[in-house]
Amino acid sequence: MIKHIEELIKSKMNISQIKIADFTANHQNHKTYEGGGHYQAIIISDDFEGLSLLQRHKNIYDILGDLMKKEIHAFSMKTYTCKEFNSLNK
Repeated sequence: MIKHIEELIKSKMNISQIKIADFTANHQNHKTYEGGGHYQAIIISDDFEGLSLLQRHKNIYDILGDLMKKEIHAFSMKTYTCKEFNSLNK
């Protein structure tokens, strides 16, 4: 599923880097777990330039679309432009 998510996002945006971790196994024994993956992502793209955090996340959720109904239960993300990401390492 990670590969599918990455390819979907890359097909709609110019991505410099993307890393997605799958934490689904941490939730499968919860009483309320009804399926769907739990993912955390770091997405770096200059397509985020000038967008608020809310708009960045909305854009990603729009790309994920129908996957959010069943295949993805939770998707947390950190979104950066290349400049923002590079400034984190200074």
